[in-house]
Amino acid sequence: MIIYGKQVCIYALEHYADKIKTVYVAKKGILPQELFHTFHDKIKFLEEKWAQSMSSGGNHQGILLEIDDFEQSTLNEIKKGDFVVVLDGLTDVGNIGAIVRSCYALGVDAVIATGVKQLNFPAIMRTSSGALLDMPFMVKHNFLDLYNELKQVDFEFYGASMDGEAVETIKFSQRRVLILGSEGKGISKKAKSKLDTMVSIEMKRAFNSLNVSAAAAILIHRMVNENR
Repeated sequence: MIIYGKQVCIYALEHYADKIKTVYVAKKGILPQELFHTFHDKIKFLEEKWAQSMSSGGNHQGILLEIDDFEQSTLNEIKKGDFVVVLDGLTDVGNIGAIVRSCYALGVDAVIATGVKQLNFPAIMRTSSGALLDMPFMVKHNFLDLYNELKQVDFEFYGASMDGEAVETIKFSQRRVLILGSEGKGISKKAKSKLDTMVSIEMKRAFNSLNVSAAAAILIHRMVNENR
């Protein structure tokens, strides 16, 4: 798997050295001296045109990494946690990456994508600034299968919606799932029919909604810190 961009690549080099296969450098001085010496034997220098080709024209910022393919978590592993975020039909890698970053920073135990068959993990790695490397994550296409598995181990399902109950007023179950729908369609009918509670963010000014990644961060923070 190829990832690129200074922030995510430096993070991977600093924290996941065992996953690094090759370091491609297209800009002189892009690597801190310590990392340059550590990975000297794995560094290959590239001309700009090849770096552009490997990044499919993206902003590689002078560094690309070949790393081990992303390994998804299993549902059995995820069921050991208490707070799971489900992305219902989200496909935008910018939003997914931002949500993964917030989930990791704020204390969510795992993220599951439903309603999709596959995702662009290298892109999510980049937009999450490397947080995907730390965050248990899996794709489970069929929402109902996921629902049944998590209900069997006492998870309650909460869905983000403009017309839900104010998040500040809700007493959340210890084992909780927050479902976030796509910005265009919202939570799917199949998922909505299984929710225990709809939750919302009180808006101080008249406006349609927040970006899904911004809303996710606010809801997650409140759900993690409800007793503080």
